[in-house]
Amino acid sequence: MKRIACTVLVLATGWLCLSQLAAASSDSRKIDGSHSTVTVRVCKSGFLSAFGHNHEIQAPIQSGEVKESDSLSVELQVDAHKLRVLDPEVSEGTRAQIQDTMQGIQVLDVVHFSEIRFQSTAVEPKGPDHWIVHGSLALHGKDRPVAVEVTLKGEHYRGSATLKQTDFGITPVTVAGGTVKVKDEVKIEFEVALMK
Repeated sequence: MKRIACTVLVLATGWLCLSQLAAASSDSRKIDGSHSTVTVRVCKSGFLSAFGHNHEIQAPIQSGEVKESDSLSVELQVDAHKLRVLDPEVSEGTRAQIQDTMQGIQVLDVVHFSEIRFQSTAVEPKGPDHWIVHGSLALHGKDRPVAVEVTLKGEHYRGSATLKQTDFGITPVTVAGGTVKVKDEVKIEFEVALMK
């Protein structure tokens, strides 16, 4: 009888452990890459900036995961090859030139640095459905700390952060002897949908 009771106790304990593991893993949800994007906004500056353009660059978020529990966390990856210059006010040919420069050795160098990755290290609550997410951004072969302001609206997480290109070893593009250039500071925005 004692042996049966021990067996039942071991089985019950095992089932409880498995249930807890399943519950722990169920709060992690994969990012829905087909409905998640990152957008980079690059602004012009310089003496003749009226002759330059602001740039809007976008890519799908390739993969990632959000852990929705007491210890919130997020990780995501973007394929730098998939960044596309949107700039609707310029011609298709000019867009293609900007695209080539952005992906080339002068800026992102996507041949050598194809992945952009963010991994959270801490999440600071700022109110209902509002957080500051601290983490490490890997870009252009450098890892730097970044703070992202995040809100949850409906089923989507939306966020933004400002960073300096020079912090990641990128020299802002200049033309016409520096009279037209892009600002060192760029704004990163994202929208993340999770798999159902």
